[in-house]
Amino acid sequence: MTEPTSLGFVLAFTAGLLSFLSPCVLPLVPSYIGFLTGLSLEEMSSRRRVAFTHALLFVAGFSLIFLLLGASATALGRALHQQRVWLERLGGLLIIGFGLICLGVIRVGALQADRRVHLQHKPVGYLGSLLVGMAFAAGWTPCIGPILGGIFTLASATETVGRGMALVGAYSAGLAVPFLLAAWAVDGFLEWFQRFRRFLPWVMRVSGALLLLVGILLLTGKFTVLAGWLRDLTPESLLNHL
Repeated sequence: MTEPTSLGFVLAFTAGLLSFLSPCVLPLVPSYIGFLTGLSLEEMSSRRRVAFTHALLFVAGFSLIFLLLGASATALGRALHQQRVWLERLGGLLIIGFGLICLGVIRVGALQADRRVHLQHKPVGYLGSLLVGMAFAAGWTPCIGPILGGIFTLASATETVGRGMALVGAYSAGLAVPFLLAAWAVDGFLEWFQRFRRFLPWVMRVSGALLLLVGILLLTGKFTVLAGWLRDLTPESLLNHL
């Protein structure tokens, strides 16, 4: 089965970043932060610690849901351990399908619809931000489904539940880190977003291309070979070949 090498973690973290940059997440980040804190944009700039703490708990909430879903996917993969070769091939086909969805070649409404949970009132306090993060994870899942589904599929092909969860954890980190940075410096984020927004259509294209590459590598059995080659690409090994 596939080992979550450094290549897998880099791909998962990159997928998280691309999810954050997707059209269904990035434009709404200031609204999320304002909803969590109950502060205006001006107040958030002067009360960074409060905004950051709320954002941190929100991130913990959606990361917990993603980790639980990842653990379930990995457990299913472990149950089908004897069919691991076919499981990796099937996983490759699924990831290729997710890539084609991101590229717009295939349209699946359930994986492209925006079903965020719309709450009228946030539960009070920091605990409320944690609960909102858990609720929004369920609503985000269809919206970022193709990318997240690719990570779950990759996690299902790992050796243990712990390693699969680590892979999903890397994805969650990729989604969480820029969200926390935005909460700490909202003004700077808004200025950056105005410059970046014209590139939003390219985010899904890059995501689709990345998923296609990973899917083809899994389908052909080359993912592990490539990961092993990159793992051995150390300064010592390069010197030995000189």
